[in-house]
Order: sequence, then structure tokens, then C-alpha cells
Amino acid sequence: MKLLISAASPFVRKVRVLLRESGHSDKVTEITVAASPLATPADIIVVNPLGKIPALIRDDGPALYDSRVITRYLDARFNAGLYPEARLWEVLTIEATADAICDIGVGMTYELRFRPADKQMPDWLDAQWAKVARALDALEDRWMSHLSGPLDMGQVAVGCALAYLDLRHDSRGWRTGHDALAAWHARFMERPSMRDTAA
Repeated sequence: MKLLISAASPFVRKVRVLLRESGHSDKVTEITVAASPLATPADIIVVNPLGKIPALIRDDGPALYDSRVITRYLDARFNAGLYPEARLWEVLTIEATADAICDIGVGMTYELRFRPADKQMPDWLDAQWAKVARALDALEDRWMSHLSGPLDMGQVAVGCALAYLDLRHDSRGWRTGHDALAAWHARFMERPSMRDTAA
């Protein structure tokens, strides 16, 4: 199998972390592609008509895309156990929360990188960050006991989302008011899978 990646993508990182946590990173060849919201390369479009990464090219079927589809597929294929049935709905909710943080964070990055400075909308950026802040509050207030439990895909997604905030939006200071989440993240970043997939 082949995985189309860009190292800075938090969605790609989720997949790469799963592969390392499951001990199967040798089963998937990572291929770096240059993705841009303004010009999508043909090698991405041919496997994902949306032009987004990650995309997983399989030997025995059509390519898969969307990180949650890919991680569920790889988890099932390698019996990784990162979507445990006993707490599946919690895992999926936490993963969805983390992915929403990533969606917003990537959108903010594009606003700052690809729109001319005189056309950027500070009010829109602040409104987007308010959504991130609410998601962080939810993680801090509702989900710390789960995040501190056995490893699952919800934790991986949160770890990747917070690392992306550090990478692209550090000046926003996401740790303020989120002491437990910040402490958890510091520990989570020590995992070899996280260190190995740092952009």
C-alpha cells in the first residue's frame, strides 16, 4: 500500500501515528506530495477527486481517502484495537472534536498564507479560533479521564490536533485555561510515534 502524505498535515499525521503504534509502518510506503489549496497536483486528484491528503492507495481495491476512513480501515486490517468497541462512540466523538480543530486550524492557516494581507478577515479568524477554544474547553472539562485511559484513536487525533496548533497557531496560546490538557499533551508528545512523525 502507498500513503500520499505531507508531513505538516495533522490528518496525515494521525494515519502515520496509527501505523507506528500498530507496528505496521513497514506495510505502507509513504509518498510525499505537494498539496496546495490553489493548485492540486494530478497525482492526488487521480486517487482522491477532492484533491486532499491523506489518500491510501491499496493493492486490492480503490484508493481510500479522509483520515477517519483510512484509520478505521488500517485499524481493522492490522487489528490495532484503537477503535475499541466498548467505548467506540466516545472515541469517535473525541476524534471528531480533534478533526474539527484541525479543519479550523488548516482553514485559518490558508487564510493567512494564501489571501493577500489586505483581504484577510481578522474578525473571521477570531470567530474560528473561538470554535477551537470551545472544543478545547470540552476536552478539558469532559474528556480528560478518557484521554488518560488506554490508547485509542481519539487520543491520537487530539495529540495530532494540539501539535498542529503548536506548529501553526502557537501565538494563540491554546494552553491558557487548559492546564490538564496541556499536561496530558506534554506526556503524549513523548510517545515514539509522535516524535517520529513530527513535521
